[in-house]
Amino acid sequence: MHLAKVQAVLVRGIVMIVLALSLAGCGINNLPTFDEQVKAAWSQVENQYQRRADLIPNLVETVKGFAAQERETLLAVTEARAKVGQMQVDSGLINNPEQLQQFEAAQAQLSGALSRLMVVVERYPDLKSNQNFLTLQSQLEGTENRISVARRDYIQAMQRYNTEIRTYPGKLWHGWLYPDMEPREDYYKATAENAAEPPKVSF
Repeated sequence: MHLAKVQAVLVRGIVMIVLALSLAGCGINNLPTFDEQVKAAWSQVENQYQRRADLIPNLVETVKGFAAQERETLLAVTEARAKVGQMQVDSGLINNPEQLQQFEAAQAQLSGALSRLMVVVERYPDLKSNQNFLTLQSQLEGTENRISVARRDYIQAMQRYNTEIRTYPGKLWHGWLYPDMEPREDYYKATAENAAEPPKVSF
């Protein structure tokens, strides 16, 4: 009798394992997995924006050394960076379309201020040939490229998540197991006329 109970427990255990593996193969874990990928992709967008923000103080100081009279343009860059830095950015940002739009608008304003700064630089040949400035220019160009790649990856991650939530069998798992997981409607959208253009840093 005791042996029969042990065998029954073993059989139930094996059935549970087989069932779990079968469900995993049917995509039961896809939604939370894709949701985490969306969050990770957005973290990379934020990471690259932060990298750009970290470069700006050195860039402003370098330009100031050669073109201190361009106070208005330098101030615009500094203020735009400060505005971005003052925004509360946490993991819930991508779940709040209004906050996300405000964040992207601030980033677009910073991009515009950087573009104007680079146009000003054209008037200062000594600055354009300064090694420190050339290094910062190169780093800024690289960062803008990384921002573009990070945005693309974020959009693709959201597309994968939304497709899973709206198609079978993901739609079934969503209704049964993950009803609180909503589609993510807002892909990255440019919020200013020139937001699609990176700061002009080539001469």
